[in-house]
Amino acid sequence: MSRPLVMGVLNVTPDSFSDGGRYLDLDLALERGLQMLAEGADVIDVGGESSRPGADPVSEGDELLRVIPVIEALAPLVRVSVDTVKPAVAEAALSAGATLLNDISATLWPIAASNGVGWAAMHMKGTPLTMQDDPRYDDVVGEIRDFLVDRASRAAEAGVPEVWIDPGIGFGKTPSHNLSLLRHLRVLVASGFPVLVGTSRKGFLGLLAAGPAGDPVPPCGRLAGSISTVTWAMLAGASMVRVHDVAATFQAAALVGPTRLSTEGPERPGAGEP
Repeated sequence: MSRPLVMGVLNVTPDSFSDGGRYLDLDLALERGLQMLAEGADVIDVGGESSRPGADPVSEGDELLRVIPVIEALAPLVRVSVDTVKPAVAEAALSAGATLLNDISATLWPIAASNGVGWAAMHMKGTPLTMQDDPRYDDVVGEIRDFLVDRASRAAEAGVPEVWIDPGIGFGKTPSHNLSLLRHLRVLVASGFPVLVGTSRKGFLGLLAAGPAGDPVPPCGRLAGSISTVTWAMLAGASMVRVHDVAATFQAAALVGPTRLSTEGPERPGAGEP
C-alpha cells in the first residue's frame, strides 16, 4: 500500500451517535455511499445496528432490511464491509456482495473462513448497552493485545484469508484508556496483523476538546480531533482507519503514506521532488 486505507462509515440506523437517521432511506444511503467513494473511500462499512454506548440491540429482521439493499447496490462499485455481530446478517451480507466482516464481537471468524472473506476483530468490554459502565483494566494495552492476537490467530488458523485487529477505541474504555491505546498502538502493529483504528467523532474527543466553559464538543464539531487521532494512528502503523469524514481523511492518508514509507528504508536522493 502506498498509503493507509480509508473505510467510510455508512450507518443505516435511526440512533447512531453521529448520523443516526440521516441515511435510513435507501436513496439517501446510496447517495452517501457514492459520495464517499468519490471522496476516496477504499471500503464502505454498512451497519444496521447502532453500537453507541447504551444502545439497545435490534432484531435480525430489522437489521437485514436496513443493510442488504444498500450492500447489493454498492458492492458492484466499491468494496463493502458489513458491521454486524449476527451470524445470519453476516451470511446474508456476504451473499449480497460484502467481502469483509467488521465484527465488534470478535466471534464471526468461522463465517469469514467458510466464505473465504476478510474479517476484522475488534475488542469490546461488555456490550454496547453496558460497555461504559465503569470499564477497568490492569494493563489496558497488554490485555487488549493478547485478546486480539488470540482471536486473530484462531481466525488465521481456521483459514480466514485476511485478518484485521481493532483495539476498539471507545468500546468499554475511558478517555485515558483510549489515549493509552493510541500512544502504544505500535504494540498492536508489532503483532504482524494489520491494524484498523476508529476514532472518528467519538465521545472522548468531545471531552478532551471541551471549551473554556467545560462543555464537550458535539459530534459535528469533532473533525479536528478525528483527523488528529487518525493521523497519529496512521503514522504509528495503522493500515486502515474507519471514519465519517472521508474527504479530509483521504487527504491526510495521502500525506501520511509517503512520510511513513520514507522511514522504512533509505531515502533516494531527489525522490518525490518535482
